[in-house]
Amino acid sequence: MKIVGVAACTSGIAHTYIAREKIIQAATKLGHEVHIETQGTIGTENELTSQQIKNADFVLLAVDIKISKERFKGKKVFEVPTNTVIKASTKLVETLVQKVEEERK
Repeated sequence: MKIVGVAACTSGIAHTYIAREKIIQAATKLGHEVHIETQGTIGTENELTSQQIKNADFVLLAVDIKISKERFKGKKVFEVPTNTVIKASTKLVETLVQKVEEERK
């Protein structure tokens, strides 16, 4: 499955980058393709391309702040706090993948 997402916390430092790494590790371990953008104090890094978004099966937003979701219009979007990702990334990815697969049936 192809997953894209954004990680962003209130301060834009630690939790943003920890959440990104946890999502990438979990998704990769489970055999999924994943691209996660960060939005932090130094701006946007690893910015998602329109092609990555178009090809994605779903979008995972690990955010503690309001971000623009306009570019994800028409995609299945799941939004969770960064702490959820940090504490249980593998379980979260498994659950979201299962939801998407069930909806396709």
